[in-house]
Amino acid sequence: MKLSCLQENLNEGLSIVSRAVATRTTLQITQHVLVNTDQNRLKLSATNLEIAISTWIGAEIEEEGTITLPARLFTELVGTLPQDTIDLECDQESQESSFTCGRIKSKIKGGDYKEYPPIPTIEDGLVINISSNELKTAINHVVFAAATEESRPVLTGVKIEISNDSVTFAAADGFRLAVYTTKLNTPVEQDTNFIIPAKSLIEINRLLPLGDQEIQFTVTTSKNQALFRLDNIEIVSQLVQGSFPDYKQLIPENHTNSANLKVDDFNKAIRTASIFARDGRGIVRLVLNKGEQPNTGSVTVASRAEEVGENTGIIDAEIIEDPSQNPTLIEEEAKIAFNSKYISDVLSVIQTETVSLEISSASSPGVLKPVGQDNYTHVVMPMFVQG
Repeated sequence: MKLSCLQENLNEGLSIVSRAVATRTTLQITQHVLVNTDQNRLKLSATNLEIAISTWIGAEIEEEGTITLPARLFTELVGTLPQDTIDLECDQESQESSFTCGRIKSKIKGGDYKEYPPIPTIEDGLVINISSNELKTAINHVVFAAATEESRPVLTGVKIEISNDSVTFAAADGFRLAVYTTKLNTPVEQDTNFIIPAKSLIEINRLLPLGDQEIQFTVTTSKNQALFRLDNIEIVSQLVQGSFPDYKQLIPENHTNSANLKVDDFNKAIRTASIFARDGRGIVRLVLNKGEQPNTGSVTVASRAEEVGENTGIIDAEIIEDPSQNPTLIEEEAKIAFNSKYISDVLSVIQTETVSLEISSASSPGVLKPVGQDNYTHVVMPMFVQG
């Protein structure tokens, strides 16, 4: 293999695929980047066997070929080279690659590309079209609620349900649930659902372009892989096998207490309280205080840790009295406690000015929804506190 390409293009290409390089693995070759020529362009690929990322960059190809190079060394080398043309020459027999850029010459010992796992390709399956903005927004609203521990693998994924021109993303970790619904660019031929690893969605989100550019992804009929196509980038993710919990049953149908709060005020109060909650399991206590006039009141946000101190903040709120939700009106005050991180996470993605907090009791889940936007629901389990 013999070719020339620009340093900035090769550097950008490596930054794209590097996140798919395996970190801890017994298959050492997956710590390499697969480098090969493809239709007069240079193709870079990497896989950790859960996700595979490929990208194509412009190059002047003199001789075709394929090789693997250790990802970390390759990336570090290219990142330090001057912004000039890189001449790359690979000896297929010795598996050694020579780099020349300006007055710098380097050699890297590569690996046998025949040992590299095949990069999956998907030709047939259900094709789904969605705008980049909608996909980014959906991922941002749910991915943080997925589990990070592998004890229940299905919860490390995001459930995606597609029906006609509607798509719903749902994620849960046993302590919280996030559900976001949006529209596809075109209706699908048949309804489907599948679970994609949250880690894969994070990487896809990182590479998605800004704007309304249409993104196409294909799900295999066996629901074991999904392919996302971007400009000069392909991402193939394995799908999670198993049954996702019936999340609709986890969303409370009724509530006895409801408060509308300014997102900024609520977020600042939670962040301040969390400073004092670090030594107390992250617990913040909320008290909904009914005002003298209808639909008025406040919410008290408090936290304390025995050896640190305590904090109390009060923010204005619209306390909603809705007899249709419960035979009795809202209590004079309603108390509940949450993990401060869970509340901060959801407030950081809500894009409306006001958020609704719905609760029923100190032991029942709380529900947060953006006011004026009916396509996002976030359920948080309460924390038990004494006193």
